Formats: sequence, structure tokens, C-alpha cells
Amino acid sequence: MSRDGKRRRGLSYEDRVLWTHVTKAIKPLRDETKNVAGEIGDDAPEVSKPPLKHPPKFVKPAPVHKTLAPAATVKSVAPPLEPLTRRMKGRVAKGKHAIDARLDLHGFTQHEAHSVLLRFLRNAHARDARLVLVITGKGRGGEIGVLRRQVPQWLGLPEFRALVIGFEDAAITHGGEGALYVRVRRASGPS
Repeated sequence: MSRDGKRRRGLSYEDRVLWTHVTKAIKPLRDETKNVAGEIGDDAPEVSKPPLKHPPKFVKPAPVHKTLAPAATVKSVAPPLEPLTRRMKGRVAKGKHAIDARLDLHGFTQHEAHSVLLRFLRNAHARDARLVLVITGKGRGGEIGVLRRQVPQWLGLPEFRALVIGFEDAAITHGGEGALYVRVRRASGPS
């Protein structure tokens, strides 16, 4: 019995033969000249058992074929987002840089707003718009609105990052914290 009072089953003869075969095939991690069995004690009695009727067969494991991941294409990697430059934001606020399109998300549910925003940005991208204004609303009663929180997160998703260069809160003249300036990527190739 062991210390915890449970009866432990010893290794069968076949298990010991298999264990001996496995341990002989192992190379030590460290280059030590000490014999591990010598540390336990060389005077331990050797166990002799009759040979097995059917010696264990050792099957060589099948080779592992490493599959390489397909090379990432330029379209699969979403480009990083870049905020508007201070100069550009100032020019837009003063009306010196045109806003190509506006989208007001007031009254939409999150699900509706997500699809409307994606469709809007795809159209803006196809029309080669450079800057659009997305109005999310500020929220009610001093609480931040759901769309005001969600839209910036959506713009960080890969499906949007392929269309968007960057975004930033709009100037007070265009809605302040309740709206976003969104820079749209140029359409690559003829459209």
C-alpha cells in the first residue's frame, strides 16, 4: 500500500519490458557520466521472467507532414488605421476641405447601423470619396450612446479597415463627439 492508503497496481512483465526498451532509447538532456541505475543501487536483484510468447511489436510512428499555411495575400491583411492629421481636421472644420458624403445613424438598431454603415462606406469607396461624415449621436441623459461606442469598434474590424484609412471625432461645427470624420481608402484599380 502507498502512503495515502490506496492499493497501487505494479507494472506487468510486458509493461516492464516495454519501459526498459523505451528508456534505453532515450538520450539524456545533460551529458552526465553517472549511471541513473547506479544512483538507485546496483545491488537490486534482477528480475528474471520467462520470455514473452508474443514480444511487443514496436511500430514506427508515421512521419508528420508539416503543412505550411498559405501565404498571406495583401487583401487578407487589413491595413492599419491612421488618425486624421491635425492640419486636415482643422481644414475640414473651417470648411476648406470638402466632406464628400454624410450618413446619419440616428434611429437605427445596432444590426441595422452596422449593415448601413458598411454599405455606405463601400459606396463611398467605389465613388472614390476621400472624407465622409458619420453621425452617431452623443447619447441621452449624459450616457454615451450605443452607436457612439460601437461605430469606432466596427471601423477597426478587417471588413471596414479595407475601406477606411482612419477616423476621428468631428469638430463641433459637424457634430463634435456625436459624429466621426472617416477617411476612405482609394479604390485600387479601375472600378
